[in-house]
Formats: sequence, C-alpha cells, structure tokens
Amino acid sequence: MSSSITPASTEFAPLEEVTAEHFHRQFDLNVLGLILASQEAVKSFGPAGGSIVNISSVVATLAPATVSVYGATKAAVDAVTRSLAKELGPRKIRVNSINPGVVETEGVHAARAHPIHNGDVRKQIEANTPLGRIGQPQDIGPAAVFFASDDSRWITGETLYIAGGFR
Repeated sequence: MSSSITPASTEFAPLEEVTAEHFHRQFDLNVLGLILASQEAVKSFGPAGGSIVNISSVVATLAPATVSVYGATKAAVDAVTRSLAKELGPRKIRVNSINPGVVETEGVHAARAHPIHNGDVRKQIEANTPLGRIGQPQDIGPAAVFFASDDSRWITGETLYIAGGFR
C-alpha cells in the first residue's frame, strides 16, 4: 500500500495554483486509475465473484482548504465505489471503500512537502483526532483484509472511515 503512493497522489494546492496539469494528474491517478484497475480485476473473477477494495480518504467529505482537487478525486472514488457495487453486485462482485485519515506511510515520507512533515500541522491533526495520533499502515490493513474476505460477503457499496475519529 505505501509504496504505491506517490507525491502526485496527495498534491495539495490553493485555488490560485491549480492548473489543468495538476487536475488531470490527480484525476488520472486517483479516479481513472481506479476504474481501469477495476476493469482488469473484474476479468479475473469467476462465477463465485470477488471483492474490490478501493482506497479513498477522509478528505472526500472533510474538504479541508487547499485540497479541492485531491478531495474531489476521493469523493469520486466514493461515488465510483457505490456505482460499481450496484453494477457488479449481480455478478457477485462486492465493491467497498476504505477512507483513512492521515496515515504515516513510506509514500508520505517520500513526499517531503506533505503536511505531516510540518510539526505544527501534525500536532494539530493529532489534537483533533479523538484517538490522539495519526494512523499507521497496520491500522488500515485489517480492514482491507476483512473487505476482501468472505466475512464481508453481505457488504457492498460501503465506505469505512478509519481515521481515529478524525472527521
């Protein structure tokens, strides 16, 4: 999970700095990439169906400043999740989304400009998170395993926020 996150996937910018390139780079990666990956995944599912687990973000609904484009891509992920759940359900393919809060990953560390590297921003996020910390990859993995397993066989089109209560 962490190695697939690139700085472009979480690129934040105030309105004045949003360009067509910025917009298309994020939508191509976070929305078109998800749709194309889902197309390929569906080809490998047999009659027993399967599970698609999308990764969105709390910013899909939280909508902080300077995150308009990235937040829009994650809101689109949630919409695609619900739509594909309805479309693919008759084929026994479940589609759900995990919406993490800030998670400390290798990708975040590779993006040196990420807000988590600003001590004050990190402290503010932790102060506004009821569980008092940012997430770790091991906080997210079990939910993905659950959605991919038969234990979630009656769950589709859902969005699970894993953010320590930060919403």
